Amino acid sequence: ALNGFVLVVTSEGLIFYSSHTIQDYLGFHQVDVMHQSVFELIHTEDQQDFSEDQQKFRRNLHWALNAPHTPEGEPSAEGGKSLGSSAVTCKPDQLPPENSSFLERSFVCRFRCLLDNSSGFLALNLQGRLKFLHGQNKMSEDGSALPPQLALFAISTPLQPPSIPQIRTKNMIFRTKHKLDFTPLACDAKGKMVLGYTEAELQMCGTGYQFIHAADMLYCAENHVKMMKTGESGLTVFRLLTKENCWKWVQANARLVYKNGKPEYIIVTQRPLVDEEGREHLRKRSMHLPFTFATGEALLYQSAYPLLGFPDTFQSKGKTSKSKKTSHSHRGRSQKDGVDPSSLLGTMMRQDKAVY
Repeated sequence: ALNGFVLVVTSEGLIFYSSHTIQDYLGFHQVDVMHQSVFELIHTEDQQDFSEDQQKFRRNLHWALNAPHTPEGEPSAEGGKSLGSSAVTCKPDQLPPENSSFLERSFVCRFRCLLDNSSGFLALNLQGRLKFLHGQNKMSEDGSALPPQLALFAISTPLQPPSIPQIRTKNMIFRTKHKLDFTPLACDAKGKMVLGYTEAELQMCGTGYQFIHAADMLYCAENHVKMMKTGESGLTVFRLLTKENCWKWVQANARLVYKNGKPEYIIVTQRPLVDEEGREHLRKRSMHLPFTFATGEALLYQSAYPLLGFPDTFQSKGKTSKSKKTSHSHRGRSQKDGVDPSSLLGTMMRQDKAVY
């Protein structure tokens, strides 16, 4: 319900908690930032020194706005630990009462933002107060229990209020779950509203690429390969086919979910865009093929070269759009054209040309 997200940062500079809505503003998933150093998310202008934003955040974590000096050139994460070593020396009787106005905080900080395509940073206003974080059960070097320490409990909101179209699209962010080859497995309620399909309709149609515009397929496949190698696709802007046979621009970020150290499935967070935004992204997109048949990556999409019977198939498809519903096996190759229907080319050839 907030125009922002909740953030709890310990005196050491570790993110103890973030509400899941951080993904709507910064693009980072909740589980990716929790228990990480907040200083790694904060804007830094010089790698050899801490930026003003990082120093400002440090001061606001200290009850007296008097953060200890950090050695020049020390990395962010280590800086967070050094701050913690001084923070844990505070005893509750040395601190002002928890309801003291001295512990109220309101300041502006620039955070890294995966959703911002211009600067890569978003200015946030953090408003809240320092409160004791209980239940940590930390021990000192001599083995005695340490008292609870102050942590920053704050609501983080964008300094610049969002536009009306941004508010509308933010409220329609949806998530889908896929197999590793991108076959849809599940879709949340907002996704069903945006696309119009039921989960059963999404699951029965193939790899999921049949919902992607032909001009965006190779672009999406390139980021699919990137995600299989690195664990995350990065921002991908493309068109999805709705049940009403309309194309809907979305900005998506896909990431692998692991189980027992092995990738198990893909989670995709998708934000609908207005057509103008989508066309702007399309103009900026580099129009190059992400791989060649010589590299071996084409084997991922089960395509061979030369493409046997491709001209005949394409011409016959032009005569009747119903050919996409013929008895293509999802696993075996079609005897007629030699193209695997689950490959990118096969998926594109099965699409109804009327949607274009």
